[in-house]
Amino acid sequence: MQSKNSKFKQLALAAALTSALAAPAMAQTSVTVSGLVDAFAGSMRYAGDAGRTAGVNSGGLTTSWFGFKGTEDLGGGLKANFQLTSFFQADNGVQGRFPNDTLFSRDANVGLAGNFGEVSLGRGLAPNFLPMILFNPFGDSFNFSPLVLQHQVPLLNPNFSTRFASSVAGDTGWSNQIKYTTPSFGGLTANLHYQFGEAAGNNGKNNVGANVLYFNGPLSLTAFYHKVKVNNPLDTPTLQAAAGYAEQKAWFIGGGYDFGVAKLYATYDKTTHDVALEDKTASLGLSVPFGAGKILAGYAQTKRSAGAAPEVKRQTTTVGYDYALSKRTDVYAMLMNDKLTGFDAGNSFGLGIRHGF
Repeated sequence: MQSKNSKFKQLALAAALTSALAAPAMAQTSVTVSGLVDAFAGSMRYAGDAGRTAGVNSGGLTTSWFGFKGTEDLGGGLKANFQLTSFFQADNGVQGRFPNDTLFSRDANVGLAGNFGEVSLGRGLAPNFLPMILFNPFGDSFNFSPLVLQHQVPLLNPNFSTRFASSVAGDTGWSNQIKYTTPSFGGLTANLHYQFGEAAGNNGKNNVGANVLYFNGPLSLTAFYHKVKVNNPLDTPTLQAAAGYAEQKAWFIGGGYDFGVAKLYATYDKTTHDVALEDKTASLGLSVPFGAGKILAGYAQTKRSAGAAPEVKRQTTTVGYDYALSKRTDVYAMLMNDKLTGFDAGNSFGLGIRHGF
């Protein structure tokens, strides 16, 4: 018969083994909370605006956001991933990028990743987003990046009619999406996107697209294509009610080269529609290391033709300086000029601070 001392040792050993086996499994599951707050003070006037708007705004260089990201190691090289991230306006605390924006309009997806790449279901990046923000010196600035402004931000009149519709339809994120990301092949990756329109009796109403990204030393290249019929995050009867079209096809190419003393960017894209409407957009950019920061400069031009109507041209130029206070915090100063055929030009400036956590 075993002594009480012996039984106690056996129980203690069993508990130790159980703890040792459980600890690695727990360590292989992680959830992180992260985000970014960006606010700036300045005075904004886009082409055709009746007057200047001065004040404090959100998202001078990056749209403010917070969210949750998690991963679980399932073994055998397989992982489960999820993302839930939300935009907000740092100047007033309002949720979303604009009225009626969805709560998790940046990301709301779950998927599996392994040697085969990654498959995710839910809301995630549209195929246009990474090529656009990675190949201009101002990144994802929806206030000062010439390329982003012309691609994604419409100019509205006081009565909310459209003065200049954004050239790329479908938003920077797609809902109800299946996305597949390939493994990296010598610096080359591709993303395949399919968004269900979820319109009863109309399975042909959907979005499809793809992009490729190549990074190898100082050279970077990209391209994307999409065919869009569904607006995001909220579906509307037509993609651009003012323009009156219900389908857009777009292709885009871009490149960058880092010479050390400066990095150069160049892009070109074309959008066509199911009506007589065509946009051609070209952009050039420059980023020059200077002190603890970077001098930034960018230019974008969109030429719009619509049937027999005269061609409309929008030209936007921005110069600025982004100074790093730490790895997480930077301050910046931006100057921008915006021109549009038939309207007075507008000039804007902003001084801001950005902090990631």
